[in-house]
Amino acid sequence: MGGPNLREVRLSRFERIRGRLRRAYQSGRESARAGRVAPREAPEETAVASPATPGPAAPAAATTAAGQPPSALHASTTSRDDADVPHALRIAAAWSWRLIAIGIVAWGLLKIVGTIRIVIIPLAIALLLSALLAPAVGWLLRVRFPRSLATGVVLVGGLAAVVATLTLVVNQFIQGVPELSEKSSQGVRQIQDWLKTGPLHVSDNQINHYIDEAQTWITGNSKTFTSGALSATATLAEVLTGTILVLFATFFFLRDGNKIWRFLVRLLPVAARWKVDDAGRAAWSTLGAYVRATVLVAFIDAVGIGIFLVIFDVPFAFALAALVFLGAFIPIVGAALSGGVAVLVALVDSGPVTALIILGAVIGVQQVEGHVLQPLIMGRAVAIHPLAVIIGIAAGVVLAGIVGALVAVPLIAVLNTAIRRLAARTVPDTPPDAVVVAAQAP
Repeated sequence: MGGPNLREVRLSRFERIRGRLRRAYQSGRESARAGRVAPREAPEETAVASPATPGPAAPAAATTAAGQPPSALHASTTSRDDADVPHALRIAAAWSWRLIAIGIVAWGLLKIVGTIRIVIIPLAIALLLSALLAPAVGWLLRVRFPRSLATGVVLVGGLAAVVATLTLVVNQFIQGVPELSEKSSQGVRQIQDWLKTGPLHVSDNQINHYIDEAQTWITGNSKTFTSGALSATATLAEVLTGTILVLFATFFFLRDGNKIWRFLVRLLPVAARWKVDDAGRAAWSTLGAYVRATVLVAFIDAVGIGIFLVIFDVPFAFALAALVFLGAFIPIVGAALSGGVAVLVALVDSGPVTALIILGAVIGVQQVEGHVLQPLIMGRAVAIHPLAVIIGIAAGVVLAGIVGALVAVPLIAVLNTAIRRLAARTVPDTPPDAVVVAAQAP
């Protein structure tokens, strides 16, 4: 009899404890739910507390000095001190230190590039040559040439064309220098006669005095000229080293450029590889189009000015046309400078009338280039604002001289295309050699 009764007593105590725990759990849930709902519900009217009817205690966060409302924390702030600073000033400060960091990194990169410029400049020239010669290598590959043989044939053919052109230019200069020097002497005597009989009425003593001062200046700066000759010798060694590096780099860029690019892309994180690969290939297409368009425009300029030089029997016509062709690779500035050399030669050889005619021809060809050839040919390759071109050329001249002016504009074109492609929100196409692994359906 005692056993069942004792068991029932224990069960009843267990039921009571379980009921108490259940009620405590439900009460805790209701209080937590009420705490979450209460801040969202704003009272319609705020009652005034009095000693007879005391109001609810205000939270500590709502207590402010002098009755001022609390300032809301912005999502970008991490403390109350940040909230006291105006939002515009916080944004300006954030931009400022980021721009300072970018400037320091850019300055460091420029110092590194300046230190190893003997390597960087030949590699940049090799990239330009590779972009120019890549279509020829591709054509030979399509007719079943081995890759190494196709690259060698194109590189040797291009080098032979450059050597033949330089040989013709040098031979023409050697043949025409005696005649040009004689006519230059005649031009100097004409200038002396004009100074005497012209409106200036300069005497022989004054002319001799100026000549003596020039000779004294040359004698006093002979050390400067000597050091310049020594630096020219060092520069000649750098040019030879750079030329060899250009040839080797161009060969391997043409033969193994795709492999080199894939190796560089594999060094990046997996999530960024396809995007960078897409931007890099688009930039390479832009570089190739720019180089080919520049060559075409330069050839048209050289032919146009060369025709006028031949018609008016100006010496060094072929050499000056070749100079115009090379100068046209530096946009805006190069064509004007090379055309000025042609006008100067025409002035010394044939007089002011022929020089004015050649000047008009140079200006006319440049106008045709600027208003017809550039929009029609270059505009399809890459669209760069003229102000960006001028600033880029000026910066290139300051940083690397003539080579910097030559490389500045294609570098701007490549960066413009790459940055636009990286900033685009489109998903790049899947590479043709990519291996896509799909999960099997369960």
